[in-house]
Amino acid sequence: MGSRRDFIKISAVGVGGLAVGLPMARSLAYQAVEADSFPYAEMMRTPTYCEVCFWKCAGWIHKNDKGELWKITGNDHDLHSNGRFCPRGTGGVGMYHDEDRLKRPLMRKTVNGKQVFEEVAWDEALDFIARRMKEIASVHGPECTALFTHGSGGKYFGTLLRAFGSPHIAAPSYAQCRGPREVAFQNTFGEGVGSPERTDIRDTRCLVLIGSHLGENMHNGQIQEMSDAIDKGATIITVDPRYSTAASKSKYWLPIKPATDLALLLAWINVIIEEELYDRDYVERYTYGFEQLKNHVATMTPQWAYGITTIKPEVIRETARAMGHASPAVIVHPGRHVTWYGDDTQRLRAVAILNALLGSWGRRGGFYRPETVTVPEPTTPEYPTPSRSWRTEFPDLYRLSDTVLANGVCDATIPDPSRGCNFKTWIVNGTNLIETLPNQENTIKAIESLELMVVIDTMPMEITGYADVILPECTYLERFDEIRVSLHREPQIALRMPAFKPKYDSKPGYWMARELSKRLGLEAYFPYEKQEDLLDWQLKELGSSLEEMMRIGVKTFKRPYDDLYFAPDEEVEFWTNTGKIELYATAFEMEGFDPLPVYTPHEEPPAGYYRLNYGRAPMHTFSRTANNPNLTDLMDENSVWINPKVAWEWGLVNDQYIHLRNQDGKRSEFPIRVRITERIRWDSVYMVHGFGHDRKQLTRSYGRGASDTNLITKVLVDPLMGGTGMRGNFVTFITELEEDKS
Repeated sequence: MGSRRDFIKISAVGVGGLAVGLPMARSLAYQAVEADSFPYAEMMRTPTYCEVCFWKCAGWIHKNDKGELWKITGNDHDLHSNGRFCPRGTGGVGMYHDEDRLKRPLMRKTVNGKQVFEEVAWDEALDFIARRMKEIASVHGPECTALFTHGSGGKYFGTLLRAFGSPHIAAPSYAQCRGPREVAFQNTFGEGVGSPERTDIRDTRCLVLIGSHLGENMHNGQIQEMSDAIDKGATIITVDPRYSTAASKSKYWLPIKPATDLALLLAWINVIIEEELYDRDYVERYTYGFEQLKNHVATMTPQWAYGITTIKPEVIRETARAMGHASPAVIVHPGRHVTWYGDDTQRLRAVAILNALLGSWGRRGGFYRPETVTVPEPTTPEYPTPSRSWRTEFPDLYRLSDTVLANGVCDATIPDPSRGCNFKTWIVNGTNLIETLPNQENTIKAIESLELMVVIDTMPMEITGYADVILPECTYLERFDEIRVSLHREPQIALRMPAFKPKYDSKPGYWMARELSKRLGLEAYFPYEKQEDLLDWQLKELGSSLEEMMRIGVKTFKRPYDDLYFAPDEEVEFWTNTGKIELYATAFEMEGFDPLPVYTPHEEPPAGYYRLNYGRAPMHTFSRTANNPNLTDLMDENSVWINPKVAWEWGLVNDQYIHLRNQDGKRSEFPIRVRITERIRWDSVYMVHGFGHDRKQLTRSYGRGASDTNLITKVLVDPLMGGTGMRGNFVTFITELEEDKS
């Protein structure tokens, strides 16, 4: 029996049949749009910055002599890419050409008792959204509206939401990815790591990668700098249950037992203190709590850690000495996707403490002081003051988080009479929550409780099937976006502009947000009708112009001060409670948490099960590129890495297809191919994230490989900041596929 919100498949037959009945005026409108002139048609090279991953490398979109999309290359002056794009970036052309793209606005309607999506005109879709937002807010308050966003266009929908009266703007990249490291570093150094990370890899003498897969996650600038550091003789230490690409470039590979990383970090701290390998002057000048830390780790020796991690004591000592001898030009990399076991903030605190002991924060070859440009914003009315926030609903949870938690919003959407606000409206921009948030069953339960869900995307991802309204966004090759002002060694801005007019009836996010603002009576928050006029004003305020940036793409400014690194004997005040680097975290203590990291054993796999690890591939970014026609040529499905010993016990052979089943009985929806390799420990398996799509409209990725998200039903929530640890799941193998399907 169907629910109020059935999952709807976007099918060509259903949409096409319904589209026949649309008014003739709408058809004429399409013709008018197609006939519009495109003012940048004659430009054979247009500037952009990449949208395929968060690194946002600046580059150029090139056309051939027929004005067709030819290729994308890097901008030589860009600090993020140094003129070189990764496979994902060059494969961005596939986003434009993908015929599976969302093409026109769709609305959920009931026809003959069945819920279907019907093509509608933009006016109808936007009028409906605005009307329902007002109606729901009049009953529940505007604070019960939430935005989930990923990507550049989120800024404008965020402006709309704040103007509407809601503070609830959530990026899954916080609680599901980088949040624990930001909280850990903020409560050690007084500021976070930033994005891109402020790592001075090009000048480092020792780089420690603990669960950070450089070379596979394709953090472009860092990979280039790592290559340069290796050429200059830097020592690379990789800690990973899997022999990753980074491990293959390392002097030391430590195949650690999963879930024991914190024990290794504490043992390293023990060695560095006991053997006096730390930067004494730096520690005495800048840190707080050294004696407490020394006493805390006194018993956490390499021998103690060996019994936990399976890493031999002499290897722990040798790698600790390698760090100490390279100090201060050493980086214990903070990582990016760090939500693993539920104690992730404390694990990243240990990483921060190690860097502090080695004197790397603010030092050449360690962590530099980044600089940025502040882009002016036009004068608009003050935002209304919300009467409630997510903190109101979770007053005693996740007190150290300074950002709205995507999983918290999801939990607070499920009806609960104890809460003053259960979220009623979701606007989902550029993030496939079904594959992004762990525990899919919980996400779907929340979605079914909504009164309105709007999805803005370029592709018919799984989340679109649950929407009331789907708005097709044009790709980044077809739109302007906000000025890129990411942190780096020098202040720098980059422009993204359209090389082509939007295909089909897709629109830019800025246009959508402004059109909704007009219908909601909030147009004053969007004083520029055209985004290019806003950009031109902002650029002129910065001493440039849209015309200049269209020619050069990237503009670099001088740092206001020569302070990339701490000066010798510089007095530095850190934004912590003590004004020092806090080895002993006073804010943690005030909130009732351990001020120093403590190792606690984690659950072991049951007999016949193996810990599920997942990661990235150089040619794909999460699930968003799995259907890209250029990138699927490089990798069109994932495989499951299995140790030969385990494969022999199960009678598995290479390229055999199997299903995976987790500890809660959840089976992978699609089979996955076996890869037998010595590069994975016997107690673990590994798969690349982002495959196993169940939308047939994604014609290249449907049913190809398995989804790790589908198998993550146990979520280990970090009590300090709400991060969702996802590596506490175990899987076993189902080899009889046909029998199992029955």
